[in-house]
Amino acid sequence: MGQKEIKLPTTAMGWAARLSKIVKIVHDAHGLDRFPIKVADIARDFTANVYPNAPITLVDGRTLSKNFEGALIPKPDGSGEWGIFFNSGIVSPGRINFTLAHELGHYLLHRQLSGDSIFCAKRDLWTWNSDYGRIEAEANKFSSFLLMPLDDFRLQTNGLNRPSVSDFDRLRERYAVSVTAVILKWLEITPKRAMIVISRDGFIDWSWSSEALLKTGVFFRAKQETTPLPEESLAAKQDMSAEAITGKVLPEGVWAKKEPVFESVLYSEYHSMTISLLIFPDEGPWRPTWISDPGDDSDPLEDTFSRMQRSSR
Repeated sequence: MGQKEIKLPTTAMGWAARLSKIVKIVHDAHGLDRFPIKVADIARDFTANVYPNAPITLVDGRTLSKNFEGALIPKPDGSGEWGIFFNSGIVSPGRINFTLAHELGHYLLHRQLSGDSIFCAKRDLWTWNSDYGRIEAEANKFSSFLLMPLDDFRLQTNGLNRPSVSDFDRLRERYAVSVTAVILKWLEITPKRAMIVISRDGFIDWSWSSEALLKTGVFFRAKQETTPLPEESLAAKQDMSAEAITGKVLPEGVWAKKEPVFESVLYSEYHSMTISLLIFPDEGPWRPTWISDPGDDSDPLEDTFSRMQRSSR
């Protein structure tokens, strides 16, 4: 009888789960630390075994346009080999690791769509919603689940009640990713009403809400309209004190019209941006706040809540 063909995954989460399982088995067998995931080793070894006619043989930094973070490129000699690259101008190990995993995701999921190179811009690596770009969202999902598998991530974040950005620093080191990537991962699984806001020069660049927060109508329209930071927010004040990193409760009327919000901020090396993590009360408004109260003649779009939306949705 012939050798049974191994069925390969077809989704981002399927591929991430397959590779995570292999990494865990190998590391447990040899008594090695499972984290951080060594993407370069996985890319070369796994693809050489599974795709011997089209393996990844080169993983390296390259001089790319400042607009690009990474790339998946076929070898031009027609050998079938591929390379995954990060922009050599990137100095953050976390960004490099996430970029390489993102490009590995493109290799596993998308290289056969055209056989051409795939170049990824900065914003592509923060696209976690397919409304912006399906293949970029899939590559990011793969990267997230490969580098921060749910079994370990849930264990590491268990008990986080009202976290600040400082609480995610140890996870940034554990998984060798950026603190932004860790917070985005947490927002995907938390039952808390929470949001990350990335701002620059006093304006919101993009944001992402947890599902629980989104269901109560809290989001920013940063993609559709220019949205300034609330004047009394820690981010707007450029407060980079120790208290700002560990977090502070701001009163009603700052981030939300009718709710106090716990804000913590961190200045990021990622193009002079500020990261704000907002934690809202567990019990949200009883209905979406874009619905004005009976007899209220004010424009509901002026409500802080109604100006909130995930930037990538």
